[in-house]
Amino acid sequence: MKIYNTLNKRKEEFFPQRVGHVSMYVCGPTVYNLIHIGNARPMIVFDAFRRFLEYKGLEVNYVSNFTDVDDKIIKKAQEEGVDPTVISERYIEECKKDMEALNIKPATVHPKATEEIPEMLALIDELVLKNHAYVAKDGTVYFRTRSFKEYGKLSHKNLDDLEAGNRELLVSGEDQKEDPLDFVLWKPKKDGEPYWDSFYCQGRPGWHIECSAMSRKYLGETIDIHAGGEDLIFPHHENEIAQSEACTGTTFARYWMHNAFLNIDNKKMSKSTGNFFTVRDILRRYEPMVLRFFMLSAHYRSPLNFSDELMESAKNSFDRIRTCVDKLTNAINMSEGTMLARNEYAIVEKMSQFKMDFEEAMGDDNNTATAISVIFELVKYININMIEMSTKEGFKRMKDMLLLLCDILGLIVEKKEEVLDEDIEKLIEERKKARADKNFARADEIRKQLLDMGIVLEDTREGVTWKRV
Repeated sequence: MKIYNTLNKRKEEFFPQRVGHVSMYVCGPTVYNLIHIGNARPMIVFDAFRRFLEYKGLEVNYVSNFTDVDDKIIKKAQEEGVDPTVISERYIEECKKDMEALNIKPATVHPKATEEIPEMLALIDELVLKNHAYVAKDGTVYFRTRSFKEYGKLSHKNLDDLEAGNRELLVSGEDQKEDPLDFVLWKPKKDGEPYWDSFYCQGRPGWHIECSAMSRKYLGETIDIHAGGEDLIFPHHENEIAQSEACTGTTFARYWMHNAFLNIDNKKMSKSTGNFFTVRDILRRYEPMVLRFFMLSAHYRSPLNFSDELMESAKNSFDRIRTCVDKLTNAINMSEGTMLARNEYAIVEKMSQFKMDFEEAMGDDNNTATAISVIFELVKYININMIEMSTKEGFKRMKDMLLLLCDILGLIVEKKEEVLDEDIEKLIEERKKARADKNFARADEIRKQLLDMGIVLEDTREGVTWKRV
C-alpha cells in the first residue's frame, strides 16, 4: 500500500508503527455554523481510506476533533446573546447529523478543544521549560519558531522568505514577540470571552496547540497518519510539527495526507460573493449518497469542481449502480437454486479480478476515482452476463461482490425495502394475473391507477419492479 506523503512530496510504502494497528488524526471543523461542502470533502475521502484500511484487516484508531473555542464562535454567540457553548454544541450536533447522512463513520474519539485544556497547558509548560516558548508581559505565550531548526519541512518554506514575503504573519501583539514569525500558544482573555485559569494568565489556547495536545493524548507522541485539507499545510500543520517535535524530540506524524481544494463553478468558495454551499443546501436537492459519490469520483489530491451539471452527472452515474443492484435483487427473488449451475462457475470466478483491481486502486494512495471506475466495469460485466445466469446463488454472488466494493467506499447502493400498503400489493398481484390471462386492458388500467397513487411499475425480464415517484 502506498501513500503520497506531503512531507517528502512522493508516494511511499505505508508501514504502520504497530503491526495490525493504524493511528490516524484528521483535523475537524470549527463549529460556528453548518458544515459546508468544502468541510465534507476531507471527511468523506479520509473516511473511505479508513474503511479500506479496516477492510484490509487493520485496526484504525481514528481521531477527529471539533474546534469549539474560536473567534468566530465567540462572535456568533455575542450576536445571539448566548454562551459560546450554546453555539458550539448546536453545530456539533448538526455536523454529526450531516456526517451520519453522508455515511461517515464516527471517529474512535471526537475530542472537543474545550475539554482538553489541561493537556494543552501541560504541553505549553514543557515548551516553556525547554526554552522553545516564552511568556510576554500580558501573559501571552509564544512559540520560538526559529528554535525549531526544521521549521518549514512540511510546507517546504524557508523562514527568511516567510518573514520577508508574508507580512500577514505579523499579527496583533507583534511588539511583544522576539521574532515576527513566532506564533501564539496561549492568549489572555478579552471581555465577554470564555477563559481558563493558567499559570500565565486567564485566557484560552491558540489554534495550533489544540491538535498537538489532542493527538498526543489519544494517539501518542508519534502517529501514523495526519490528514486534512491542503489549506491546513501552512501554517496549521507546520506549526503542529514544530511545537510537537520541539516538545517530544521525536517524529510527530510519519505520513501526511492532504486533499485538494473544492471549487464551485470553477471559482474558489467564498461567503462574501455568495459562492458557497452548506451540505444541507445540497441535500435539499440530492440524496446524500450522490454527494458522497461525487466527492469520491475524483482523486483526493486533485482539485474538484462543484456544479449543477456535474452533480446531475454524478446522480445519473450513481443510479446506474443502483439499477444494477435492483435488477440483481429482483433476479434473486425470482430464481431458485442454492448451488451454482455448471456454466456459472466461470462467470463468478472472473469477478475476483474486479476485486483485485479495486484493491490495487485503493492501495495506490486512496485512488477512489479509479476504484469507482472498477465498480462500473463490474456493473457492465454483470449486465452482460446476467442473461447467462439462472440460479439464486449465481445472482447472489454477483450482488454480494458489487455491494462489497461499494461498501468499502461507504456507498449505500441498496435501497431499504419499503413495505407497500395492502391495497397496493393487491393491485400489483391483480395486474400480474391480468397479464398472465392476457387481459392487457385491465393490466393497463391497474398501472394507471397505481401511477395515480404514486407507484410506477416497470416490467423487466426478471419480473415486475416498482418505485415511488
